[in-house]
Amino acid sequence: MSDGRWRAAGGTLIRVVSVWAVSTLTLLALAGILPDFQLQADDGDTVTRTAFTAAWGAGAFGLLSALVWPVLVRALLIVPALVLGALVFFLNGSLLLIALRLIPDGRGDAAPETAVVVAAVMSAVASATSTALAVRDDDAYRRRLSRLADRRRRRSGTPLSADGGRGGAPGIVFVQLDGVGHDVLEQAAADGLMPTVAGLLADEAGHRLTPWTTDWSSQTGASQLGILHGSNFDVPAFRWFEKETGTAMVSSRPASALELQRRAIARTHDGGLLTVDGASRGNLFSGGADQLALVLSMAARLGKGSRSRAGYFAYFSDPANAVRTALSFVAEVGREIGQSVRARVRKESPRVKRGGLYPFIRAFATVVERDVVVAAVIGDMFAGRTAVYADLVAYDEVAHHSGPHSRDAEKVLSRLDRSLGLIMKIADHTPRGYRIVLLSDHGQSPGETFAGRYGLTLKDLVRAGCGLPVPRRAQRTRSASEARDAVRIALHRPVAGERDAEHPKASDPVVLASGNLGLLSFPDIEGRASREQLDRRYPALLGTLAAHPGIGFLLVRSEKHGSVVLGRDGAQVPVSELTDGEGPIAVFGAGAADAVRRTDTFPHVADVMVNSMYDPETGQVHAFEEQIGSHGGLGGEQSRPFLLWPRTLTDPLDAMAAEAPRGTSPAGPAGVPPAGPVGAEAVHRVLARWLRELSGPQVPLQQEGAAGAVRADGPYLDESSPIEGADAETTGEPVRTDGPVRAAEPLRSLTGPDDAAPGPHV
Repeated sequence: MSDGRWRAAGGTLIRVVSVWAVSTLTLLALAGILPDFQLQADDGDTVTRTAFTAAWGAGAFGLLSALVWPVLVRALLIVPALVLGALVFFLNGSLLLIALRLIPDGRGDAAPETAVVVAAVMSAVASATSTALAVRDDDAYRRRLSRLADRRRRRSGTPLSADGGRGGAPGIVFVQLDGVGHDVLEQAAADGLMPTVAGLLADEAGHRLTPWTTDWSSQTGASQLGILHGSNFDVPAFRWFEKETGTAMVSSRPASALELQRRAIARTHDGGLLTVDGASRGNLFSGGADQLALVLSMAARLGKGSRSRAGYFAYFSDPANAVRTALSFVAEVGREIGQSVRARVRKESPRVKRGGLYPFIRAFATVVERDVVVAAVIGDMFAGRTAVYADLVAYDEVAHHSGPHSRDAEKVLSRLDRSLGLIMKIADHTPRGYRIVLLSDHGQSPGETFAGRYGLTLKDLVRAGCGLPVPRRAQRTRSASEARDAVRIALHRPVAGERDAEHPKASDPVVLASGNLGLLSFPDIEGRASREQLDRRYPALLGTLAAHPGIGFLLVRSEKHGSVVLGRDGAQVPVSELTDGEGPIAVFGAGAADAVRRTDTFPHVADVMVNSMYDPETGQVHAFEEQIGSHGGLGGEQSRPFLLWPRTLTDPLDAMAAEAPRGTSPAGPAGVPPAGPVGAEAVHRVLARWLRELSGPQVPLQQEGAAGAVRADGPYLDESSPIEGADAETTGEPVRTDGPVRAAEPLRSLTGPDDAAPGPHV
């Protein structure tokens, strides 16, 4: 054995002994503090005997945690994620009780509730000690990462280049900061809230920041489908009603997400951005990746391993990770309750209700989802995968309820920045180089809710315009978001917008909300209802809506003039004649006219599309849901997300121009091109161009006939490294789930039943 290997083995032994010693001391201290925990015989023991007992118990607990815990977590994958988080403490406590039973002569004993506390403290101390030792020994840390990468490479069969892997074609990691607008990110970096991002921008050879413009539907469903699969055609909103089936499509519903993914693949004849050696983490859609974890569209699949919660295994199989995340979860729940109480005491305005399940939903999005996804990304980088796309939803969830510029949201940005910093540091130790691209799917616009400002919901206003009964008290339109819907799905409860739309009365309009975008559908009118039909049936409806101060404009089809945009004071402009900066859409900025025109061509555009008002001076809109930070329509920062990309890659505008004429950005009202891509499909072309620059041309999809034939079943081995230097190496079990595009299976193979076992999107 070489001197280097002897030193490495010696260093490992020293760290193991050190962690064991610290754990032993911790056990002794807890035995002295907690009355229901003992390490001595009833008649007492010598100090040496007590220390030996503590060392035995600490060693037994460590071995059980390393050997038994992964098996327990694997067996509990059928348990919903939130329940698994609660079970973490009890499972760890059970392992401690078993370890105490293994101490000779029965000298270890603890009450069950005390065992839970002792086990949590022991796991946390062991993790902190291991991390501290690894950080202090840079050489040992690099060697451990190198060994871990080698093991993963051998399992996956990835060949190692002659120079050890660092000189080969670099990979690329796309990290989506859900809901973070361009201006919010820029300000956070300038104010020191996000030092990692600020460092990227300050380095002249580092990264560049540019905005891009969303489609009319400025929300994750439309944006991420377009970014990952190259088409978001016929996605008019986050949720909409389809008359031919009588059902509501909801982007955060597994069956709907799977169907949207199927439609996009059928339209593009392409499996997605991540088809070649890609990984999709925490997303609504797979992007064609064969490495999947927490991907919502895959939660509707039947069969072993189809539940997206299987992606939790690699993270929670390390008890230290599980305890750390569980403790952070509890702390985040307390933080949200405290912030909510403070907002009520100070009578902050605008404000929405933040009780019920919301503190737990927020903690799930800002702690559990963040930790699991970041660990999965690190595992992908260790494995040397070519392309990784991950979504972090923490900011979006908090901004909905606290506001996009609130202190609460700023603190979330700071914590996300630390996660980004960890990913950047890990990139120095991975078997191949990586380019890190940050982006967002939309921004958020602030403003008081429509119901809070005017005392009635959009549904109430529509019913009044139709001459239908309206409740005396305004009924709140429940807030909906990816994280909230994910938790409802995990608890087998309908997501927002489903219950009213699944079985509507034939004579009642279906009113759905997506942020500040409202959609009206009339189920008993076949096809897309016309203005003339609505005027004959409900003479006051369109006039009532168009004249309301909280509404900016309407889109409706006219039998005489084609589709038209209606505004206040009787304004009516045919869609074909729409111009940015003029008419009812004047305040909505460059690109609004094209966005409305494109949506008007969708087969499932609603009978009446309703966009709320927008005040360009304050940047405020009025959400039709219970949200004081919203997105989904036109107006303000919600339509202005960002791209933060390495300068070594082609400029986005140049990349679009090189891809296809269709990818070029439309000119603004003064003929000046916008600063970045316009539309999620344009962003897809930019990212695809960057992938080709780094890795060469991607393997094309084999086609059969006009619609193409794809197969989205493929094995994956979810291998995610524990974060923050934990020594345990964990791997997931091979499962069958949606992955790379292949030939020889019809497109319908991607569909799944509504009631298939769903798992959370995080």
